[in-house]
Amino acid sequence: MSRMKPCFTPMPDDWVVGVADVQQSTEAIRQNRYKAVNMAGAAVIASVANALKNRDFLFVFGGDGAGFAVPSADAPLARQAIAETATWVKEDLDLNLRIGMASVADIRAQGHDVRVAGTFRRTNISIAMFSGGGLAWADAAMKRGEIAVSPAPPGSHPDLSGLSCRYELIPSQRGQILSLVVTPGPNARAEDFRAVVEAVTQIVEKTPDASRPLTGASLRLKWPPQGYELEARAARRAGRSIGARKAKVLVATFIYFVIMRLGVPVGRFVPAKYTQQVVENSDFRKFDDSLRMVLDCKPQLIAEIENYLRIAAAKGVVRYACIARTRRW
Repeated sequence: MSRMKPCFTPMPDDWVVGVADVQQSTEAIRQNRYKAVNMAGAAVIASVANALKNRDFLFVFGGDGAGFAVPSADAPLARQAIAETATWVKEDLDLNLRIGMASVADIRAQGHDVRVAGTFRRTNISIAMFSGGGLAWADAAMKRGEIAVSPAPPGSHPDLSGLSCRYELIPSQRGQILSLVVTPGPNARAEDFRAVVEAVTQIVEKTPDASRPLTGASLRLKWPPQGYELEARAARRAGRSIGARKAKVLVATFIYFVIMRLGVPVGRFVPAKYTQQVVENSDFRKFDDSLRMVLDCKPQLIAEIENYLRIAAAKGVVRYACIARTRRW
C-alpha cells in the first residue's frame, strides 16, 4: 500500500495458497507471550523459505500467523514445511498452530479470487499483497477444518535457519503505537471497501513520519536478548539438548551484540547496511484481503482514523480494531 495504487494480477489456477494461525493467540499475548506468538507465525515463513532453498515466493506475515502462495511444483515442499512447523510450535512453544492449504482453482470454485501484487526486493525478501477474498476464505476454511493440513509426527523439526528474535521492544517516538486491522463488513462491496482503504491510507500519509514506525535509531539491542531462548528452540535439531543450544546462541548473540555496537564490518556483513535493510523490510503496512497497519503517531491521528472508520462501520462497509499502546515488538 503506497501512494501508487498496487496492480493486482490474478494468480494462476494451479498455484497453491497456504495459511496458518495461532489458536487463542489473544490469550497467549495477555500472558506476556507476545514474542512466542510472533515466532510461531514467522516460523511458517522461515520454514517454507528454507524448504524452497530461498526461491522467491509470495507471503504476508500476520503477527499470529501467515499466508503465502507457491507454484504447484513447490506445494509438497511447502506442505511438509508447515506440517513440521505445527509440530515444532506445539512441542517447543506450547502453542497450537492451525495450518491449511488449497489450490487457487479450488478457491475460485467457491466464488472467490486470489489476486496478488508482489514486491521482490534486492534483499531477496518477497512481500505480497493479496486481494479477491481468496486468502480470507482460505483462513476461514482452515479454521473450519475444511482445508486443514495435519501436523507432522511428534519430534519433527522444520529447518528454521535464519529465524531469530534479538531486538528489544521499541518505544514510541511520537506518542503511541497504533495497531490497526480493517476487514470488509457485512454490506461491503469490493469498490466500497477499496475506497475506505484508500481513504485511511491518505489520512496516514498526511503525516509521513507515522507511515514508517521503525527507524534505525529505534532498533535496540541488549545482551542477552529477551528472545534468546526462542532462537535456541528454533535452531535446535531434533534430539539435541536445548541447554547446549542455549549456550551456543548466547555466544553467537554476544558476538553479534559486540559487532553491532561497534559498527565494525566483518567479512561481507556490514552493520549499518544490515540495519538499513531491517528498516526497509519492516512490514508495517500490509494487505491480505484486509488492511493491517502499525503506526507510530500522535493521539490526534488515531482519533481521526477511528472517527472515519466508525462511520464506515455504521454503514456495514468495514469491521475494524484499533489498539494503541506505548511500545511494540
